[in-house]
Amino acid sequence: MATLERLLDLPAADLRQSLNQASELLCSALDADKIDVFLFEPSRKTLRALGTSNTPLGRLQQALGLDVQAVANGGSIAGVFTTGEPYITGHADREPGEVPGVIHELGVRSHIAVPLVVEGERRGVVSAQSPRPEFFTEGDLRFLGTVSRWIGALTHRAELVEQVTTAAVAQGRRQAAEELITVLAHDLRNYLGPLMSRLDLLHGRAELDARDDDLRDLGRASDSVVRLSQLISDLLDVGRLEQGLFEIVPAAVDLVALAQEIARTLGSPGVEIRVEGPPELVVVADKARVRQALDNLVSNAVKHSPRGKWVLIKLSSDLRSGTEHAHIDVIDHGAGVPPELLPRIFDRFVTGAKASGIGLGLYLASRIAAAHGATLTVNSPPGDGATFRLSLPVSGPPDHARGA
Repeated sequence: MATLERLLDLPAADLRQSLNQASELLCSALDADKIDVFLFEPSRKTLRALGTSNTPLGRLQQALGLDVQAVANGGSIAGVFTTGEPYITGHADREPGEVPGVIHELGVRSHIAVPLVVEGERRGVVSAQSPRPEFFTEGDLRFLGTVSRWIGALTHRAELVEQVTTAAVAQGRRQAAEELITVLAHDLRNYLGPLMSRLDLLHGRAELDARDDDLRDLGRASDSVVRLSQLISDLLDVGRLEQGLFEIVPAAVDLVALAQEIARTLGSPGVEIRVEGPPELVVVADKARVRQALDNLVSNAVKHSPRGKWVLIKLSSDLRSGTEHAHIDVIDHGAGVPPELLPRIFDRFVTGAKASGIGLGLYLASRIAAAHGATLTVNSPPGDGATFRLSLPVSGPPDHARGA
């Protein structure tokens, strides 16, 4: 009972530290030469001893690399994990299928082990070993089974603490980054107006002097400034969203005309943008915000489309639960969204490994959709492009959805 009480008193701030301390307590209580708390790693299909008693046998095991055991290699520890059945032997050297290093390198003869269950799920194994034959008793095995349930509770507590700590650190970094980005965006915007004015003056002089090369370069410079201005607007919109200042002003909008305008603006010789749909599709929405969302969706599609391919903006409508909805599908023919990014594709600052940009476009598009009482979804079969669907209620957003 004293051992169990001391287990409950262990701090849960760090999982590995907690399990090492639990192993030390068990080692003393059972007079074992080594105690291990193995946890299963699904990605590698291995059992790793996150907790090991600080004893000569424990240190030797770590030096030999036997603290990590592949389940496929078999052995008593893997057997306890896969079957969920307790294990006891006083002559490990006579047991068929035991891991050779356990017998020949560690010299283990007596071994008891029980499954480790955390929140109802079998997650690993608690093991006690000794080079002395016939050392552990059935009573020791029952005691280990009882203690393993307490270690399961300790493991759960430690994992929760780690999750909370990790989330708090990530939240702190994100808030600091957002504050820095907002301040920087405000400062950059102050420089853009004078810069664009200077470019306009230079453009006028180049036109008077018929300097075609300068006109072409100034045009490209102006386009870059416009793109930078849009990026700054996106950054500032993120700040407005966080402060609850993001509002929409609904009015009648023809989505077909808007899509055709975006196609003309964002299309290029390398990637054509096509528009399919009815002659007209009118909804009640904030035109500037819907355009911002579509600009981001189409720009994302163009960016991920191979040269020579095309992007399709497809418009349609249907009845859903008695309410008419307009659908805008933005379809590309790129490699698709990596499966590991799909659950987070609409989060802030999420980008693929090879993607450019800072990962705000899809986030803002999703929030603009939410502000309209609309939905934004993605369908991306592996290697078969991506389809982003913005679905808007034709009659406009409900009153409660007009602020994000």
